[in-house]
Amino acid sequence: MKKKVYIDGMSCEHCVKRVEKALLALPGVESVQVNLDGKSAVITAGEFPTDEAIKTAVTEAGYQVTGIE
Repeated sequence: MKKKVYIDGMSCEHCVKRVEKALLALPGVESVQVNLDGKSAVITAGEFPTDEAIKTAVTEAGYQVTGIE
C-alpha cells in the first residue's frame, strides 16, 4: 500500500534526506521516495502510521505537510 504526502519547505537534496529519514523512522514504513520538484513523498508500508504521526514526523524534521492522500 502507498500514501502520497505533500510537503512544503523542501528546497534541496539535504531536505529530501531529512524527510526520508523522518518518515522511514515511523513504524510500518518500508520505503520512502521523496520528489523535490513535486514537493511530495510516496510512502510504502505494510501497516501505515496515522496521518497525525506522519505530520508530526515531517514537522519535527522542519517541514510542513500540506496534504495526504
